[in-house]
Amino acid sequence: MDKMLYIAMSGAKQNMRALAVNANNLANAKTTGFKADLAQARAMQAFGEGMPSRVFAMTEKSSQNFDNGALLSTGRDLDIAVAGDGWIAVQAQDGREAYTRNGHFSITEEGNLQTANGDLVIGDAGPVILPLPVNNIQISHDGIIVVQPEGAPSTIQEEVARIKFVNPDPRLLQRGNDGLFRRKDGGEADASIDVRVKSGMLEGSNVNPIGEMTAMISIQRQFEMQLKLMKTAEEIDSASAQLLRAF
Repeated sequence: MDKMLYIAMSGAKQNMRALAVNANNLANAKTTGFKADLAQARAMQAFGEGMPSRVFAMTEKSSQNFDNGALLSTGRDLDIAVAGDGWIAVQAQDGREAYTRNGHFSITEEGNLQTANGDLVIGDAGPVILPLPVNNIQISHDGIIVVQPEGAPSTIQEEVARIKFVNPDPRLLQRGNDGLFRRKDGGEADASIDVRVKSGMLEGSNVNPIGEMTAMISIQRQFEMQLKLMKTAEEIDSASAQLLRAF
């Protein structure tokens, strides 16, 4: 009975964690560049007395679905979307290099190019700083930033920076609590000249709301089944106690 209760309890616990992952995915269905989390658990054999087929669930660190989201046109010069594989390098709040697919940029009063979350965009020589004031900012498909200096004719265009793009193996990346991706070994990915972006566009979330809702219903049913098993274990324990009292 103890093994039965523990196995049912461990299964219910993992189902609750999977529900949390699904809920987080649904909450980010409209988040630019978001990659859906994948809940993971594996079966572990329960050692000791009992059938060898008895197993319990053990949580593994969740991974992500790295499929590309749909590209959405914004017409904004400071919006870019990675076309295909690749990432935009940024300087996270902790000072480390990190990677994102969210290309919704803005310019600070100091001329720093930053993401919607305030992370500085990294270029070939560190964080990208634009000479202010400037007009007509354009970002090419390979990340080169071209501006029209203040007061200069429209025919004068000046190259001021180039955004760093990377394309590491997704298996080497993990998401942090800030939503940014980093290399698991703590290193920095090499710049890639093969990554291409589209200006005036943003990448939408790759979350499939219908699929997430279907998975949530399935997980809830599994959770209810685990609770019924726990209730059955309690009933068996009560029946055993009554039999012992009879003697």
